Amino acid sequence: MSDRQPPRRRVPGPARPAGGSGKAARSGAAAKGGAAKGTARKPAERRTPRAGQGSGRPAPRPRTPGNPPRRPGLRLGRPRPRLRLIGFALTLVMAVFVGRLLQLQAVDPQAYGAAAAASRSYSGVLAAERGAITDRNGVELASSVDAYDITADPSMFTPERTGVKDAPLQAAQILAPVLGAEAEEITAKLRRDDTRYVVLARRQTPQVWKQIKDLKTSFAEEFDKSGRRSADPETNSVLAGIFPAATSKRVYPGGDLAAGILGWVNAEGKGAGGLEAQWDKKLAGEDGRISYAQAGGRQVPTAGSEEDPAVPGSGLELTIDRDIQWAAQNAIAEQVTKSKAARGYVIVQDTATGEILALANAPGFDPNDLTRAAATSLGNAAVQDAYEPGSTAKVMSMAAVLEENAATPGTHVTVPNRLHRGDRLFQDDVDHPTWYLTLNGVLAKSSNIGTILAVEQLGKTQPEANKVLHSYLRKFGIGRPTGLGFPGETPGILAPPQDWSTSQQYTIPFGQGVSINALQAASVYSTIANGGVRVAPTLVRGTHDGEAFTPAPEAEKTRVVSEKTAKTLSLMLESVVDDEEGTGVKARIPGYRVAGKTGTANRVDPETGRYKGYTSSFAGFAPSDKPRVTVYCAIQDATRGSYFGGQICGPVYKQVMEFALKTLQVPPSGAKQARLPVTFTPED
Repeated sequence: MSDRQPPRRRVPGPARPAGGSGKAARSGAAAKGGAAKGTARKPAERRTPRAGQGSGRPAPRPRTPGNPPRRPGLRLGRPRPRLRLIGFALTLVMAVFVGRLLQLQAVDPQAYGAAAAASRSYSGVLAAERGAITDRNGVELASSVDAYDITADPSMFTPERTGVKDAPLQAAQILAPVLGAEAEEITAKLRRDDTRYVVLARRQTPQVWKQIKDLKTSFAEEFDKSGRRSADPETNSVLAGIFPAATSKRVYPGGDLAAGILGWVNAEGKGAGGLEAQWDKKLAGEDGRISYAQAGGRQVPTAGSEEDPAVPGSGLELTIDRDIQWAAQNAIAEQVTKSKAARGYVIVQDTATGEILALANAPGFDPNDLTRAAATSLGNAAVQDAYEPGSTAKVMSMAAVLEENAATPGTHVTVPNRLHRGDRLFQDDVDHPTWYLTLNGVLAKSSNIGTILAVEQLGKTQPEANKVLHSYLRKFGIGRPTGLGFPGETPGILAPPQDWSTSQQYTIPFGQGVSINALQAASVYSTIANGGVRVAPTLVRGTHDGEAFTPAPEAEKTRVVSEKTAKTLSLMLESVVDDEEGTGVKARIPGYRVAGKTGTANRVDPETGRYKGYTSSFAGFAPSDKPRVTVYCAIQDATRGSYFGGQICGPVYKQVMEFALKTLQVPPSGAKQARLPVTFTPED
């Protein structure tokens, strides 16, 4: 018997149920230990591997009555395709970044760097504070207050920045009524593409900027509600590109007080008239500059800044006394209105120093609001008008006669009703019988004929007399600048003696045919009051530079006539006011000795160049025994009431002089001086 075992036969299992299919059938077979050999399978079915075979997965537990079959779990797709896709996308993004980086750093780094710096940098002006102008006592006549220039960055008004197609137009329509400007002009500025800085309005009050700031906030809130809010909070308003630039605004606390002296400052902050223009460089100082990085119109604190600080302007201290200026201005304004005159001026001057205590014009203007000022009222007519002075100029003729010893105050002068000289027949202001006057009486009664007769004694011939008179007129300051240096000042008109016409040889001695300004006229009387020494008029006492005060240079002094002649003239001028025969009785001041002279001259109409109307004037000083103050008044073309200088300017002189003497605390005069004779009795 052989030891070899016969092969074991596999016993086929039971056949699958005919209705069995899929997983249920396979599960049943697996539970019984496997499928029968040779049993046919559907091609699409997958046989469940036996325990311990195939994929290495643990074999499913056999189904029992208490163990229901488990549902199959969710199977994830293959990850490799997705990883490849993500890797490709990242590679593409990195390639874009690397390409852009190469463009910025290798292709044109300087251009892009400059563009970035320009978009972040801001460079602006730091406005210097303009120096104040004060009177002699430190009272401010012109000062500066905080203000803002309203500026804009046009690049912040593009559709991309604002989300609004017509942002410049919308912003302009909002700002125009606030700034008092035309919407078209603002729109044009906001549409510029060649700059990032434009000025929409200069020197606006803090209230104006507050109103604009409130509008910016309001529109930003509307943008937020409408869903147009951008990532940059500074662009969330059609007004986001509007900014303030701190500066200052010129104000004049006294309104029209001393406006003709002070002048005004224009919209650019430059002096445009008066002392504001004359001293603009000193007053303005030097502007500074500031540069810093900004984002959305705001400074970046951590980026640092560069600042060149502004240098404030120097202040001016004037010779003007505010109170005396006020009194002079009121007095001349009232008389101009009362007389329905074209204009008038009053000058008050310190006789010893030449300092101008008041220089008033009427009508005037308010430099705070030039829109209401008449063009003819701007400027300073007291130094800019050239006119024929009339009889107030006779004091210079008398000074020449006395200084040349051609006559004395008591010299007899027989004055006929008419005097024929050259091609003309001369007369006085009134018809009269033959007057028998002293030289003092000629001045007191303001006789034209008597003055002609006296001046003829200056030379053996008329040309010689003309030459002598001309030399004295020049020494008194006629026909040349006063030394004030005021903008627009006229030197007057005084032709050389050889060019005097036949009539001028006889009219110039009594103030016709020669032109002066009001300050020149006042200076003549101050010269006599100062003992014959002319002191050039001054308006500025000095400058304040920080804490230091720098006095103005000493005024130029010139001897015109001797002290004796000046004293004699002073006594003669007293007769004009004090004597009943004089023409200046309305200028009397109780308690003070007053020296003065009236003037009434034919007036040249500046529009036609022909004589029309009159120039009325009065000039004098007080106390005449110890002169302290000179006052000069002139009124042009009075059309209501009297036009004689003694009648309409005498009262103005008195009013202003009384106020000045009290303000300066000048004591009354001592004993009255004996009067000089005015007339003489002719011998039979």
